[in-house]
Amino acid sequence: LKQVFNKDKTFRPKRKFEPGTQRFELHKRAQASLNSGVDLKAAVQLPSGEDQNDWVAVHVVDFFNRINLIYGTICEFCTERTCPVMSGGPKYEYRWQDDMKYKKPTALPAPQYMNLLMDWIEVQINNEDIFPTSVGKCKEKVL
Repeated sequence: LKQVFNKDKTFRPKRKFEPGTQRFELHKRAQASLNSGVDLKAAVQLPSGEDQNDWVAVHVVDFFNRINLIYGTICEFCTERTCPVMSGGPKYEYRWQDDMKYKKPTALPAPQYMNLLMDWIEVQINNEDIFPTSVGKCKEKVL
């Protein structure tokens, strides 16, 4: 059980903020508020004087890292044989469409779906037009 909750075991490398940057400071602030056991609504509130798009970008990357960590703990148990469908319970099946290889919604095994999803998210996070690394330069698209 200890192996399942290993913080270093992620599906993909963790995204990090450059120390000394404004986004790094915002990330530290977000972590401190989330780890303090305070009300979540208050924890994600925009700090006074900070850019809303930068604050949202920090939380998007943090959310990606957390999902990455969670999926990293189960991916060895969720194989194409054990998880032949990406679903959200018996009523919901997720299908992949990307307008390149999968032009129509396509049923895929959960591990393949998750790989494509995490790849897509990484492309979005690394897109300077959506998530520029310079503070205060996030486009309205982030919101």
